[in-house]
Amino acid sequence: QVQLVESGGGLVQAGGSLRLSCAASGGALSRYDMGWFRQAPGKEREFIARISGSGVENDYAVSVKGRFTISRDNAKNTVSLQMNSLKPEDTAVYYCAGVVVRAGDGWRAYYWGQGTQVTVSS
Repeated sequence: QVQLVESGGGLVQAGGSLRLSCAASGGALSRYDMGWFRQAPGKEREFIARISGSGVENDYAVSVKGRFTISRDNAKNTVSLQMNSLKPEDTAVYYCAGVVVRAGDGWRAYYWGQGTQVTVSS
């Protein structure tokens, strides 16, 4: 059974930084794309970033490109999201996603973590 456990969320002022981590267990996820999604109150869950199994390729949502960086350590089965220059509109629950695949013009995932809250104050 695949399990994804996020950590690192919290409260930060606008312009600040946070680093989210996701620990994966229960599957050979190193072969698959991993990613991050987020969901703000009253909004649908949206794609943020994904990284290929090798860690060589990645994609970002336009809203976070240049501010967020996704990385992975397959030896430790972890995926991280470094978030810089945070804005109040980045406030959301952030979800680690396992086995991220293309779905039309967007992305979807087969496995999800429980989510971690990120709140950015103005």
